[in-house]
Amino acid sequence: MLNSNQSFANTHPQWRRDIRIVELDMLRQHEEVDPMHLFRLKGEIELDGVLKFAIAVDADTNIILDGQHRVDALRRLSCTRVPVVFINYSSPEIVVHAWRRAEAYSKEDVRRAGFSQEKFPPTTTKHMIRICSRLWHISAIEDRVDIPLEKLRGENGACC
Repeated sequence: MLNSNQSFANTHPQWRRDIRIVELDMLRQHEEVDPMHLFRLKGEIELDGVLKFAIAVDADTNIILDGQHRVDALRRLSCTRVPVVFINYSSPEIVVHAWRRAEAYSKEDVRRAGFSQEKFPPTTTKHMIRICSRLWHISAIEDRVDIPLEKLRGENGACC
């Protein structure tokens, strides 16, 4: 178990990824958002004045794998940019599960939803990373960034 001062990437260097700042409009969603969760998260981010964690995105398709609510909250907070960690979604170490037991989804289902107008309901897919026979939620490699909102809005010059 990681303590609050350790990042997953530091303890598992094979998953260290560069964090890049990209335009929000280049990202594709594959799930809808829960309005109540979005409302609470937007308020939390606004109160903090920073985005705490990077978003996990498929490097080939720009589909958001984890962080859709954070992306939508940033949009509503007039941000135009977002920190992302790009993932090789084709890697066999990345797997997709369903949050609800009776359902099953594939990476192809996720890609199809990301390129169509028909998105999955909120919290449908759960992306996991396999390391040493153990599955970790993909958020484990979303490093803490603590980027001020004004930088994600493009205020006060260039970001990061």
